[in-house]
Amino acid sequence: MAIRLKLYNTETRALEEVASQNGREILMYTCGPTVYNFAHIGNFRTYVFEDILRRAIQFFGMKVKQVMNLTDVDDKTIQGALSRGVSLEEYTRPYINAFFEDLHTLGIEPAEFYPAATDYIPDMIQIIEQLLKKGVAYVGSDRSVYFSIDAFPSYGRLSHLPICHLKAGASERVSADEYDKEHISDFVLWKSYDPERDGEIYWESPFGKGRPGWHIECSAMAMKILGESIDIHVGGVDNMFPHHENEIAQSEAYSGKHFVRHWLHAEHLLVDHKKMSKSLGNFYTLRDLLQKGYTGKQVRYALLQGHYRMQLNFTFAGLEAAVSSLQRVADFIDRLYRIEEKNSFGLVEPIIQKTMGGFQEALADDLNIAVALSFVFEAVREINSLCDLGKLSQKEAEQVIEMLRQMDKVLHVFPLEPIDAIPQELEEALQKRQEARREKNWALADEYRDYILSRGYKIEDLPSGARLKKK
Repeated sequence: MAIRLKLYNTETRALEEVASQNGREILMYTCGPTVYNFAHIGNFRTYVFEDILRRAIQFFGMKVKQVMNLTDVDDKTIQGALSRGVSLEEYTRPYINAFFEDLHTLGIEPAEFYPAATDYIPDMIQIIEQLLKKGVAYVGSDRSVYFSIDAFPSYGRLSHLPICHLKAGASERVSADEYDKEHISDFVLWKSYDPERDGEIYWESPFGKGRPGWHIECSAMAMKILGESIDIHVGGVDNMFPHHENEIAQSEAYSGKHFVRHWLHAEHLLVDHKKMSKSLGNFYTLRDLLQKGYTGKQVRYALLQGHYRMQLNFTFAGLEAAVSSLQRVADFIDRLYRIEEKNSFGLVEPIIQKTMGGFQEALADDLNIAVALSFVFEAVREINSLCDLGKLSQKEAEQVIEMLRQMDKVLHVFPLEPIDAIPQELEEALQKRQEARREKNWALADEYRDYILSRGYKIEDLPSGARLKKK
């Protein structure tokens, strides 16, 4: 029986099988960056999780049509552009470019669409017009347009907020793009133009000059590109309320259709068990870590290890552990490439079957990456033992590499090529050292050993023979 991918649905609070409603592809919307600054590693914890999700869907034989938005107009981007005295496009473009560079560094597979909010404002205006006609939106005393949550009875079903809180706050209005969980109120769809606040940044609309609220942006882009009902919507847990709750309300009030079948949310990243903050000195962008000498794959591995629904604590000790783990895999793969041809011993096939089966089941169980990785490293240990005993053939080594290649379609962290070839003169020095040892010429053997060490390699003496390894 084929293993099916099951994921936890935030709305229903249950594990549910992932399936495509159109029978061709999974329609997936992932909340992208607000491009007012460089993305930090907390953002990238979510983006790496979304990449693992995308790759896992494909691993289980389904196609994906993914949208990741770029929020280039909101309170923060407008304030940033005005403070620098530049246009919105001039302000956001460097951060958009940096974001795509960071995605490439982390090995995040490109989405099919990266819409910018400013390109979809006519679509947002059309939705707002319909919401006004249906009586679920209204023009406030400040000339901004608001969504009335009282007109949407199922408001709060995603975040499971107590209905008494909703009733208490429904008569209030909030125009800020972001607000906290205690402020449950009618939210802004169109912010009326304020020259002191907005400078020359505004759009014309039937409701007057202004610009869209943050929440309507994602609804418009998702429905325009993917349709009025999509399969999966993903984001950080901090987006659950109010952003995703508001998306549901305005989208379903507009279309009359169920907006999202499956909601997924990634938990927060902590740094040394604390919320990331510049004032605490524990705030890092990906570029900060690269400048410290770490690679994109090492950072990616550190960010993907924990379960996405659990908080992940980032530490430099943990990042160093990620470096060591990947080096262990690199050494293992390099060793497999150096296995000489011999008859098969028939010992590796059961290990491959057990490992692949465990990896697939862990992945299908709500992307349980920690358990999936445990199967990988148990296989490394067992197969290394076979290598030590000289009981692995070249053909079997190739089968193991292919197993890792299949796993890496999801993980995308393994160095699947051999480490740079060892110089011939060092291989010859190793052979001469072995001959000197057999002849009990310890002084000469030590000379060859010291020469090898001086070239940046060390000697590993194994039951199957000696080998060189980069220090």
